[in-house]
Amino acid sequence: MNKIEHLGVAVKSLEVSNLLFEKLLGSSHYKIEEVASEGVRTSFFKSGPNKIELLEATTEDSIIAKFIEKKGEGIHHVAFAVTDIVAEMARLKDEGFTLLNETPKRGADNKLVAFVHPKSANGILIELCQEVME
Repeated sequence: MNKIEHLGVAVKSLEVSNLLFEKLLGSSHYKIEEVASEGVRTSFFKSGPNKIELLEATTEDSIIAKFIEKKGEGIHHVAFAVTDIVAEMARLKDEGFTLLNETPKRGADNKLVAFVHPKSANGILIELCQEVME
């Protein structure tokens, strides 16, 4: 794993949360994107070299809607940048981690993504992110 790529924060409303994070960070979001396959709209902020991804559910049965219903708004996942997502998935599986994906899938911000189950990572949902080269 190369670095923390971003922190994912589950929010009830991008509109409300974008205003809050603009005040908090002193800058505007740089991108809003919908990931229909996950039932989510995302908004990205930069703070120095770091990124924060706000996640709003677009359907009542999306993972983010269920997360907020169960735990409320807050940190949803920690994402790590990787150079070779397939190799990193294999390495983690060999180390005994449970993966939520058999293969990487397309995510927000031009990334291939895969997730490590929180039960095998001290309750933290871990996202692996590889930049898509097109």
